Amino acid sequence: MRKRDRIVYSLNVEDLQTVAEQELERELSDEEIKIVENRLGDYIDWYGSIASVLEELEELKKQFRKKVGKAR
Repeated sequence: MRKRDRIVYSLNVEDLQTVAEQELERELSDEEIKIVENRLGDYIDWYGSIASVLEELEELKKQFRKKVGKAR
């Protein structure tokens, strides 16, 4: 598998059922799972989530460089 094809985050049916049990107090039917599967991506701000993590990454790198610089 090429590095660019690697999945970095995913949800499975167990994740959907866990939320359904907490929110609806029941499991989803197979038909409901298919509907959630088809619509879920419409509700997730992938770009914003990735951008936020990248911003945090840059801040962590700055903090690390400061610590390394002080240790020298």
